[in-house]
Amino acid sequence: MRVREWDPRSASDGEIRSLVETVNSVLAVDLPDDPPWQDVQVREYLAETVPGERRICWVAEDDRLPEGESEIFAHVSILLLGDIGVLEVMVKPSLRRRGLGRQLVAVAARRAYLEGFSSIGVEAIGDTPAIPFYESLGFEKEYVETRSVLNLESVDWPALREMADSIAAGFRVEYHPGGPPEELLEAYAQAKLEAQDDDDDLDLAPRSSDPQRLKDSLETLHKRGLKPYIVLAIHQASGDVAGLTEVVVPAQHPERADQYDTIVVRAHRGYGIDRSIKARMLFELRAAEPGLREVQTWNAHNNESMLKVNAELGYQPDRDWFEYGADVAQLVQMLEPVD
Repeated sequence: MRVREWDPRSASDGEIRSLVETVNSVLAVDLPDDPPWQDVQVREYLAETVPGERRICWVAEDDRLPEGESEIFAHVSILLLGDIGVLEVMVKPSLRRRGLGRQLVAVAARRAYLEGFSSIGVEAIGDTPAIPFYESLGFEKEYVETRSVLNLESVDWPALREMADSIAAGFRVEYHPGGPPEELLEAYAQAKLEAQDDDDDLDLAPRSSDPQRLKDSLETLHKRGLKPYIVLAIHQASGDVAGLTEVVVPAQHPERADQYDTIVVRAHRGYGIDRSIKARMLFELRAAEPGLREVQTWNAHNNESMLKVNAELGYQPDRDWFEYGADVAQLVQMLEPVD
């Protein structure tokens, strides 16, 4: 077996298909209720990044196959953004516990060190082998949130209509498939900027709180095959974005959408905005995405108000999601081969 740096832009179609097979073998064991990936815009999903960020990938493959053929057994990538490298490791379940994951982390950590990064973060899913694996390498738990999943077939749509209409007077709700219009970008970014102060996570997926970066982020989502849907609450007297909620439908698993940010600006809390915009979003998704069956969302344990809203909408807690961090230099030293 060999490990080599791998560029999804120039990868063969066979390599992409093999990678998707590995992704689905991992999902079948670690997240058996999650929908399998489809081989749709996977190359773009891996290759496209927001300007100023870079993703570097490696694969472990069968070195006995003839040149031009590839069977990918494992994949690692590191996204270099801001002052942190975000790691993602995937090893086919039948090849776990053989040191391959450790080897891949070593390769990525060494590159992060050479690129001048001092810290690495990684998401690890509760009740999977990822937790003991990263802890054995010295990663420390920094943040935890719970994933919840809403089955659209179980939604009480009449009750949801009441929630969608429950916003207080003085606000209007707008729906923007694809992203907010140009004239609202600055107000939209301002709302997201305020929300950054409320979080204590590692910023493994940082919000875009500058209008140009927000625009770049939305363009990157489209290129990666991630279709965004936005619902806004507008304060009519000021024209400010008082609240927003974002859902993305990935081409790679279009049956399950990902809830991104839901934000209510502090000055406008207490008016039922969060409940109203999230309920409105579900109606819009039902109309726009007839193949959609589920929506998944993540919330910190201390975000009691949003957890309550999600429960009212019908979301069911699934499992915990952890963010771990490690010092790059220490990680490289630990993983250096011993002569």
